[in-house]
Amino acid sequence: MNRSIIITAALLGMVAVIAGAFGAHGLKALIAPAQLEVWHTAVEYNFYHVFALLFLSVFAKGKNGWVITSYYMFTIGIVFFSGSLYLLACRDLLHIESKVIGPITPLGGLFFIIGWFSLAVAAAKSK
Repeated sequence: MNRSIIITAALLGMVAVIAGAFGAHGLKALIAPAQLEVWHTAVEYNFYHVFALLFLSVFAKGKNGWVITSYYMFTIGIVFFSGSLYLLACRDLLHIESKVIGPITPLGGLFFIIGWFSLAVAAAKSK
């Protein structure tokens, strides 16, 4: 097991739980239903990739560069993809222009894709 990956997954999992609860209870009356859907998408992808990180923590043995790449890509992907969606969902509350944040979301998705590709390569090369 890789302790760093588990700690990262635990902290990002905690963020996902807090964000999910906040969306269900705190934001429901403050943002439009369409924005609440964006918030829920952010929570879902946050959780999906926390589970991917937990899998990586078990799969990571030694200094496997592809696993470490996947770890960084998933982590950065969560921050960029889910983080930007959290901000976009609350843009009216926070008075943020979506032009600034909008392009970050697909970049986060690209990091997720690279993370999954890296995991596939790591599995293909594992003995």
